[in-house]
Amino acid sequence: MVTDKRPNETLSRRGFLGRCCKAGLLAAGTGLAGWWFHDSRGPSRTSGETAGLEVPDFSIPEIPPRMSVVRGADRKQTVREAFKAIGGLEMFVKPGDRVLLKVNAAFASPALLGATTHPDLVEEVARLCYQAGAARVMVTDNPINDPASCFQLTGIERAARSAGADIILPREQLFAQVTVPAARLIRAWPVLYEPLGQIDRLIGMAPVKDHHRSGASMSLKNWYGLLGGRRNIFHQDIHTIITELAMMVRPTLVILDGTVSMMTNGPTGGSLSDLKSTDTMIVSTDGVAADTLGATLLDKQIQDLPYLAKAADAGLGTTDYRKLTV
Repeated sequence: MVTDKRPNETLSRRGFLGRCCKAGLLAAGTGLAGWWFHDSRGPSRTSGETAGLEVPDFSIPEIPPRMSVVRGADRKQTVREAFKAIGGLEMFVKPGDRVLLKVNAAFASPALLGATTHPDLVEEVARLCYQAGAARVMVTDNPINDPASCFQLTGIERAARSAGADIILPREQLFAQVTVPAARLIRAWPVLYEPLGQIDRLIGMAPVKDHHRSGASMSLKNWYGLLGGRRNIFHQDIHTIITELAMMVRPTLVILDGTVSMMTNGPTGGSLSDLKSTDTMIVSTDGVAADTLGATLLDKQIQDLPYLAKAADAGLGTTDYRKLTV
């Protein structure tokens, strides 16, 4: 803020009006710039229709829906066992495949606070993808805080690089407008699309967390990190946007890490007292099923998370996870 060095001197009426005019023009210019930024990356319509790309389907239709659950405190060991129980990662990742790991790196906080995907899990899954024959493994997210800081402070960058994976930081040219045909909210909305266009397999990796708006943040909510623009407006209809994210993204697998669950003050947490050791690793082709089981780790039921029933009713998965458990 600039202060007048002559506090006893009173502005003239003409000077006051001049400053008001300048302030008004500045505000108008800022508003116009804001409108242009939102309009250029947000919803747009052409000839009465909503235009936009569609996210490719990375599921493997010939593999029936399945899920594995392994108990233990060692993330690397439990995820290895979970892949083995589900039929082996080699069933899903073939030689030459390019694999994208969509992590939760939303906050610039250390891994021990449980708000983000744990780096040990990132490192092990990337390593296992290469072991299965992957030609390239990439890791991405569109964090709430500064992306570079988030990937560094969470330990995800170090872990990914140690396994030979590449970090894809979000930048404007990587976004494209996406439309989900049956959706009401995701209509020509900016999505981190470019990395999705370079891959053969998509694996979502999320921690189990409380969430003050949706009730929980797990596999399905993790896709929120692909959205750009003023995505906070979707918080007004959080259960619908999570359902539409499940419509938009059909992953190869989801990994839900309930080794430690954030029971309160989610999604950011901030204290070890928010966490509880729940010693559960879930790997599934069905994000709805994974989240339904994950909810029990938070002492929640299906009715506590309306997006689960909405997604199941839309045919995006099942809440009867017992049918899928290996």
